[in-house]
Amino acid sequence: MTEIKPHGSHFGSFDAVVEGGRLVAARPFGRDPSPSTLLQSIPDAVHSAARIDRPHVRAGWLKGERRGSARGGDAFVPVPWDQAIRLVAEESARIRAEHGHPSVLGGSYGWSSAGRYHHARTQLHRFLGLAGGFTAQVTNYSYGAGMTLMPHILGTNEVIQGPVTDWKAIRENAKLMLCFGGLPLKNGLITSGGSGAHEYVPLMKAAADAGVRFVNISPFRGDAAEFLGAEWVPIRPGGDAAMILAMAQVILEAGKEDRDFLARCAVGFAPFAAYLRGEADGVVKTPEWAAPLCDVPAATIRRLALEAAGAPTMLTATWSIQRAEHGEQPWWALVALAAMLGTIGKPGQGVAFGYGSMNGIGTPRHEVPSVGGVPVKNPVGAYIPVARVTELLERPGQVLQYNGRDLLLPDIRMIWWAGGNPFHHHQDLGRLLRGWNRADTVVVQEPWWTPLARHADIVLPATTTLERNDIGSASRDRFVRAMHQAIAPVGQARNDADMLADIADALGFRAAFTEQRDEMAWLDHLYGRWRQACAAEGIAVPDFAEFWDRGFVEIAPPAESYTQFAAFRADPEANPLNTPSGKVEIFSETIARFGYEETPGHPVWREPREWLGGEMAERFPLHMLSFQPFTRLHGQLDTGRVAEANRVQGREPILMHPDDAAARGLNDGEVVRVFNERGAIAAGLRLTEEIRPGVVAMATGAWWNPARPGATDAPCVHGNANVLTQDVGTSRLGQGSAAQSCLVEIARWDGDLPPVTVHAPPEGATAP
Repeated sequence: MTEIKPHGSHFGSFDAVVEGGRLVAARPFGRDPSPSTLLQSIPDAVHSAARIDRPHVRAGWLKGERRGSARGGDAFVPVPWDQAIRLVAEESARIRAEHGHPSVLGGSYGWSSAGRYHHARTQLHRFLGLAGGFTAQVTNYSYGAGMTLMPHILGTNEVIQGPVTDWKAIRENAKLMLCFGGLPLKNGLITSGGSGAHEYVPLMKAAADAGVRFVNISPFRGDAAEFLGAEWVPIRPGGDAAMILAMAQVILEAGKEDRDFLARCAVGFAPFAAYLRGEADGVVKTPEWAAPLCDVPAATIRRLALEAAGAPTMLTATWSIQRAEHGEQPWWALVALAAMLGTIGKPGQGVAFGYGSMNGIGTPRHEVPSVGGVPVKNPVGAYIPVARVTELLERPGQVLQYNGRDLLLPDIRMIWWAGGNPFHHHQDLGRLLRGWNRADTVVVQEPWWTPLARHADIVLPATTTLERNDIGSASRDRFVRAMHQAIAPVGQARNDADMLADIADALGFRAAFTEQRDEMAWLDHLYGRWRQACAAEGIAVPDFAEFWDRGFVEIAPPAESYTQFAAFRADPEANPLNTPSGKVEIFSETIARFGYEETPGHPVWREPREWLGGEMAERFPLHMLSFQPFTRLHGQLDTGRVAEANRVQGREPILMHPDDAAARGLNDGEVVRVFNERGAIAAGLRLTEEIRPGVVAMATGAWWNPARPGATDAPCVHGNANVLTQDVGTSRLGQGSAAQSCLVEIARWDGDLPPVTVHAPPEGATAP
């Protein structure tokens, strides 16, 4: 008998097709104009051999091995649920009593599930808050530097997260769109919280058909779809800020700055203009100055600047641009350039970030909140920027400077992680593991034997979304999707909420955690809160019973296009920005007072430590960019057929220009060794003229597979790019991830090629 169940995922809404208790297909939602190919991999992941079928405990931990353990190379021992619950509760109580609540790191990330109730981060942080508190993580890996910067200069993060100027407004009003980092199609496959309609591609096509001219400023031609007909400017990685500053200097030199907008709507232009003129450092930021830094001809820089000044222009940059050392600078410079052009708030023009980073950015929709869980305040208040986890573990008792604050780093004794994989997201994985091993105990809630689970002490098997009921909802999508349980839990897997409720019971606060609601009662409650929020905006949606029976709610798109900052531009006194001045802060007195040399009060050029213009390039002459994959979401679906079909001899591919391969005697399709001073990985070589010479690129997310399990210096035989990326903050201002960018060298893989073993259970673990 075949059953069809409505469901949802970050890759899109779908109907789950179930036969004989197994998920056999994920059919795209009928209202989706451009469904994601990643849906094909969902059945593979749900029934993967890498599923965790019951609780497991590391053998060494059971023998009393705690801080300083060599996690990852030890065998696991299966245990019954009641023992696992008791062990976690007792260890949590011990560590809190002996070392205090801040000694518990509540590690989690937002991509765990499109379902809003069974959202692992929300559930775990709710539990840890009620338990007494924990050290939390703020910002994110995607745009952490930018989300710290933008409130200082534009008073909001909506310019990154949305609502941004929508594609309809761009189509109707803009003539030129300059895209730093391009507009990659692959990123349009994904929406955090899920989507009923992937509208990214149709909206871009409509803008191109309407005559908007696109310029792809990226080392990779493929960062702009062929249908855009984009001009390709193959910029050197790390040179974006220099190019933007030179464009600003051209506008200033030509006297084309919008003096009325700068006077009415911005502050701090004078010191920025002085910097462009070289009054402080004697260096005028001309295109001739920038050309050797960004490797873009001065004539091209000058032409693009004057074209932007002469036509209705939208400026944008992908989130990836700021995932590099000094990543704040190109984004800040782009805002300053938009202010000089005077386009901020003009219909379909201005500046925004992320059009090429996720489906839903720029999609026309009414602004109502998404369905969300009920958080609990963290009574401890301790936190770090998420990308500084290794520093937290390495430097207890020391200070981390962040955004004008001095954060005292607690001594972390317990790491409790759910709904994420730091051994995907984080940089310099060998260094991370050395810090990771400083903890007494690592507890992980996870459906699969990911690298995170393999480096844990207590592993609690969690259900996938297909094994529970939930509500899929995203702030960037106009559909809310019912997620009906499609199959029974695999093995002994349990919902995060249920396992945490049992641990809370052992610690004495079950009632506070559950609020005496079961799964369906919580869904009814959360939907009811969302329904009330919609009503407050004049939008009527059906009650929960009707929604659950139908399977989705659709909110019609607005009739009018939307331009961000339009009201501010029209009357900045009546509609001020949430900045100290109420205006665009080209120069920020607040940031200047922090006293960070690398991030003074206005955008500047700062040379990265790792780039092709520096001394390190003599030893490692290739600039490696690590991008988001088109075959999975981060590390999710790495066991699926789409990811498998893209591998080269079982390894993650790396893109390289044929000239660079010829210089090293390398051939397309062979396995190569990619290395730098931090480590080495195996990768499958794929040659393309779409990438500029001197630059190579590979997707992140291949599960970390050290040749020697538990070793911090063994090569990854599967091709995890973050073995090689540098673990430094973007700056003391943003402390964001700099994992987009590093230097490497590549040679043929010598000797036997070790097998990829990471998709099978580790030693001692039972198979589902």
